[in-house]
Amino acid sequence: MATNGVRALEALADPTRRAIFEALPPAPRSVGELAAAVGVSSSAVSQHLRVLREARLVGMRPDGNRRMYHLDPRGLGDARDYLERFWPSALAAYAAAISQPTLR
Repeated sequence: MATNGVRALEALADPTRRAIFEALPPAPRSVGELAAAVGVSSSAVSQHLRVLREARLVGMRPDGNRRMYHLDPRGLGDARDYLERFWPSALAAYAAAISQPTLR
């Protein structure tokens, strides 16, 4: 079973989803605005937004007859927590590598 951190990383692995995610920081946007910004159809954006919402990377709030999408920091926190589990061993490997004498 994938953790929330893994789900976030998997969601961002798709280039179109990553482009949609990256288009959100300035301000909340509607599906139509995201479709225009990313250059794909509104139905494709909606499908990608569903995956991003399930990964807790994007949130939605109704605004009249539109749905406005915004970044949800929980998903990034989940991904950060997942990756931080590997940080001590990565630092140890780096320290070991730089302490080895170089061959010339």
